[in-house]
Amino acid sequence: MRKLDRMICPAPACLGGYVHGVHTWDDVSPAHKEEIRTQLEAMQGRRCAYCEGSIDNLGQHIEHFRRKNRHPALTFDWSNLYWSCNETDSCGHFKDSGAGTYNVSDLIDPCLHDPDAFYVFRSDGTISIRHGLSASDVHRAKETLRVFALDADWGRLRAMRKAAVSGYVSDADEAFSAGLSLADIQEYFADALDCAESLPFSTAIRHVLTER
Repeated sequence: MRKLDRMICPAPACLGGYVHGVHTWDDVSPAHKEEIRTQLEAMQGRRCAYCEGSIDNLGQHIEHFRRKNRHPALTFDWSNLYWSCNETDSCGHFKDSGAGTYNVSDLIDPCLHDPDAFYVFRSDGTISIRHGLSASDVHRAKETLRVFALDADWGRLRAMRKAAVSGYVSDADEAFSAGLSLADIQEYFADALDCAESLPFSTAIRHVLTER
């Protein structure tokens, strides 16, 4: 999960034609859903808002962060829409049908909160919660991982993150062993970080190259 900026892409004009209480999500036409996806891609790239996996490889659906059956007034609210992968064992589908009971206010919203403040992605594909967080933020971090199933110890996503960072691990180990400062390491890996920014699992790559 990475920080997203909804301000870079205005709400699709088509959403203004749908009204809660008059329309349902099923009324949204295929053309309008494509318009929504185009704007979400401008914000996210072709990566899931939650796991950062490739939409092209993992499938996709337009996701309601706050479930539309529980928060129907937000069905057509631009701030409530993300592009999620289509896997059922994680991310949007798992949140809605596999996670059980949760309070949505406990979840990290990638447009409102910076996941970097909560997590460190490791070279083995796992995600650690940062030290020094308040008890409430530790709860939010754990609950977000649970509800989106992002950090199963031997899960599919762990293996995918590990594979994504594997080519960077030895270079990172050498840089940290040399005793470079964080600023020097970031400068050393500047080109690699720029290239990785658009890749699936870019946060895991960035953390492997800059975090210890």
